[in-house]
Amino acid sequence: MIFRTATRQDLPAIIALLADDERAVDPATVTVDEAYARAFEAVDGDPRNEMRVLDDGEGAVLGYLQITYIPGLGRHGQERALIEGVRVHPEHRGAGLGRELLGHAVERARGRGCTLVQLTSNKRRTEAHRFYASLGFARSHDGFKLTL
Repeated sequence: MIFRTATRQDLPAIIALLADDERAVDPATVTVDEAYARAFEAVDGDPRNEMRVLDDGEGAVLGYLQITYIPGLGRHGQERALIEGVRVHPEHRGAGLGRELLGHAVERARGRGCTLVQLTSNKRRTEAHRFYASLGFARSHDGFKLTL
């Protein structure tokens, strides 16, 4: 297993992971339209964002997440990291890959000098919440979203 930066060729596998939490979606059935391609290029070209994949060593994407580095005046001007889109392929869950993937992200944030790592998770993903708590993430805030 290796951690690496996502490439354009990984996009169908990433979209498949994000498509469904409960079942495996075949990347070959995913349509990478202009909106996905544009979004990938925007994230990939932004130095404050990283898309990281867990690769099985032969090019298959088993896990994915995005890290956004946020500057701010809070925490005495220290940068924080926001982790989003955390997914492990359903057929590989329970093998510790999610723990490795998030550990990798935390180490990247620490290496960049971040003093806080934060993430949000849909309220329906109760198993994910237990998982995040087992890694030391605390439910310290309530989040709010406004769909535009």
